Amino acid sequence: MTNVEGLIEVLGQETEGYRKLSTLAERKRQIIIDQDLTGLERSTTEEQDLSDHLKSLENRRIQILKTFTDQDVIPTVSDIVAALPQEDEITVSLSRAREELLEVAGRMQFLNSQNEVLLKQALEMVDFDLTLFKSLRQAPESGNYGRDAYSTGELLPSGAFDTKQ
Repeated sequence: MTNVEGLIEVLGQETEGYRKLSTLAERKRQIIIDQDLTGLERSTTEEQDLSDHLKSLENRRIQILKTFTDQDVIPTVSDIVAALPQEDEITVSLSRAREELLEVAGRMQFLNSQNEVLLKQALEMVDFDLTLFKSLRQAPESGNYGRDAYSTGELLPSGAFDTKQ
């Protein structure tokens, strides 16, 4: 197997990994909406395992790319495609593998940004609920003001209304 064929294979494996990750992200979106904490924990664990696998594939891809040059600079897949004969079947396959990976990674980025927005909204809702619960437990203040025209901060009695005149 040549370096280019190895690169195509790794890119294909990365693309498949990102497809699986996209599927998990779509499932995660519904889990966030449903507020399923157990499902969120399970999904996050699966994502982490898949991300670890993708990181090892990325390292493998970098090692293959390093074999194309003697310099410290690592070429990109686009650099390799540009350096190969354009009509060659292997170049077309490499270019296609690169495009598929970019497409799937773009979809993954979109899904991650959607999930980020959903999580922020969920956290804002939790913060709102906590503030509401805190305010329900506090006694209302009286309408008494001091000489400086600021509220004295006195609390109303627990009955809230004084029916005696």
